[in-house]
Amino acid sequence: MKRILVIAAHSDDEVLGCGGSIAAQVDQGAEVSVVFLTNGVGARNTDSNSAIERRMEASRNAGKILGVKEITQRNFPDNRLDSIPLLDIVQSIEPVIADLCPSVILTHHAHDLNIDHRVCHQAVLTACRPQPKHPVKTILGFEVASSTEWAFSAPAFVPNYYVDISSQLDKKLRALDAYREEMRPAPHPRSASSVEALARWRGATVGCSAAEAFSVVRMISGDI
Repeated sequence: MKRILVIAAHSDDEVLGCGGSIAAQVDQGAEVSVVFLTNGVGARNTDSNSAIERRMEASRNAGKILGVKEITQRNFPDNRLDSIPLLDIVQSIEPVIADLCPSVILTHHAHDLNIDHRVCHQAVLTACRPQPKHPVKTILGFEVASSTEWAFSAPAFVPNYYVDISSQLDKKLRALDAYREEMRPAPHPRSASSVEALARWRGATVGCSAAEAFSVVRMISGDI
């Protein structure tokens, strides 16, 4: 059975970046698990137990909609991953990879504006050093609205891998609604209408109704 692991800095990044792809892979029989590195709320001076629990409940509800098998929650400081030794973050990821043996990892684009996204990407690459018999064959970077496109001076996100989510867009939007506290009114890029518009545009780019776009970080295949 195909196993896919999503490693995201914050809960809601998984839906924004690859929620439709998660649902599409589950529909095809794959097992998808998710790791969150932070609780996603600590940087707001509202790091209360109730706020954390609401965010965790939202992630569980979103996961149910998308068909996520398992969620692993780490508790590194929100928007302060750069204050943590990289080795500590890597060592929090490695046991999950060893346990699940995923062949595919989906994670953040390397040059997002959000520092947690960038550190997450680096930690994934370190945890997935291409050693003999390592299970991970493919690493794809996803875009997150209001972070990827806001990194104006950084190397741009240039997608070269697309997943048709025409049949899963509704699930993506319903999963996003589980995170309604994190959403913003249009024309903010983190509004439901903007997220749908991006999916429609990515789909139009490759000739389908809706898609999610990725950049290939590494892909090992026996096919040419």
